[in-house]
Amino acid sequence: MSADGPALLELSGVTRQFGGLRAVSNVDLSIARGEVIGLIGPNGAGKTTLVNVITGVHRASSGTVRFDGTDITRLKPYQAARRGIARTFQIVQPFPEMTVAENVAAAAMFAGAAAYGSEANAQALEHLRFVGLADIAHSRAASLTLAMRKRLELAKGLAMRPKLLLLDEVNAGLNATEVDHALHLIRAIAARGITVLIIEHLMKVVLSICTRVVVLHHGELIATGDTKSIVKDPRVVAAYLGRRYGAADSALRGVPNG
Repeated sequence: MSADGPALLELSGVTRQFGGLRAVSNVDLSIARGEVIGLIGPNGAGKTTLVNVITGVHRASSGTVRFDGTDITRLKPYQAARRGIARTFQIVQPFPEMTVAENVAAAAMFAGAAAYGSEANAQALEHLRFVGLADIAHSRAASLTLAMRKRLELAKGLAMRPKLLLLDEVNAGLNATEVDHALHLIRAIAARGITVLIIEHLMKVVLSICTRVVVLHHGELIATGDTKSIVKDPRVVAAYLGRRYGAADSALRGVPNG
């Protein structure tokens, strides 16, 4: 996708503290429309916290978040969602007693993307067809496998009609075949013109779909660039990829969590 034009998301000096812990520290980041950005770093680097700040789950302790030209630093999650920001969660927790379709319809209504009733239900079925879950639309969400729950998360995110979709380890716990299917879906989402930021530990995924990579370490942004430059960056190798990473082709086998 093209990354031309003004930035869709701009972070300026974004910091988030929890008491004495600075989980995110003075992050500057600009994401253009149409980019597919990989957000990588060791466990505890502040990746999910950064996504939480962008989506309003946590308020920035300092700094500003601008989206589509508007300051959204102090917006609540539902307000960010209604401006076009959707996200998935690393730990997938659908409403278990609701049907698969009801879960997706609820996401559409939360974001103001559909009215209650037939409109939300119709949109839910459309997104479930896209992710391959239409045939179990009326099953209870509690009955789904992990891979199906991950696809349900994608359908819920798409039901919010996002301009920016934030994916938090959408491939965690999946086998190789399931990861390949998820990659196909993410590419199809990007082809729709949706800007994507993906937190990911599998370098196979990062190298195959991302147009640019951002690296966090101890809450600080230590590197950003295309995939070829990032895998050779000494700071990234030292902080995250490690000596076991070796040559770039070893990335296709995955990467240690640091």
